[in-house]
Amino acid sequence: MHKLSTKKTATLIIICLGLAGFISINGCVESKKVADKTGAQIWSENCQRCHNTPAPKTFNDEEWKTVGMHMQSRALLTTNERDKVVEFLQSFNHL
Repeated sequence: MHKLSTKKTATLIIICLGLAGFISINGCVESKKVADKTGAQIWSENCQRCHNTPAPKTFNDEEWKTVGMHMQSRALLTTNERDKVVEFLQSFNHL
C-alpha cells in the first residue's frame, strides 16, 4: 500500500478545507437569494409546478394557514417561505 507523505497529506487537507469553505459561502449566497423572494414568486415557482393551484380567493385567511402548514412539508418550504406565500394568498381576501 502506498503511503502519502506528510506534505501531500497537509496539501490535501488544505484543499478539502478550502473547498468546504467555498461551498458553504456559496450556500449562504443562494439562501439569501431565496430569502429575498416574494410570496408571489415562491407561490408561482413551487405551488404551480406540481398542480393547478386554486384561485387566491378560494379560501379564507384561516384556511390558507392550514393549507400552508400542509403544503410546507410537501413542497419542502421553510417557515419563512410558507409565511410569505400564505400572506400573499391572504392579501386577496382583503382587496
